[in-house]
Amino acid sequence: MADLVYIDVEDGSKRVMNNIKLYVKLLLKFKDDDNIKKIESALAAGDLPNAQNSTHTLKGLSANLSLIELNKQVKELEAQIKAASVNPDQFEIVKTVYSQTIAEIEKVIAQYA
Repeated sequence: MADLVYIDVEDGSKRVMNNIKLYVKLLLKFKDDDNIKKIESALAAGDLPNAQNSTHTLKGLSANLSLIELNKQVKELEAQIKAASVNPDQFEIVKTVYSQTIAEIEKVIAQYA
């Protein structure tokens, strides 16, 4: 899909031996993942260890699924959490990119499911 900006479907499907059905299944599971909510709650509570755990999980998921921009922004957020110097704007960027990524995931699912 040429109009995708946030997902590299070709790379993502290569990660699962070009099994596009499996890739789509994993994208469906990603949509139900709640790490973004866990990060938000942990940051609001000032709980950096739990924020870091959830951020690290989201970073890994986004990398494995080739969710390019989300992975980039979550890496930056994780670095800020590790440094105990979180810029609130960074989490807002992550939330925006997450929403845009979910919208693209829905396009991919519609095309291949």
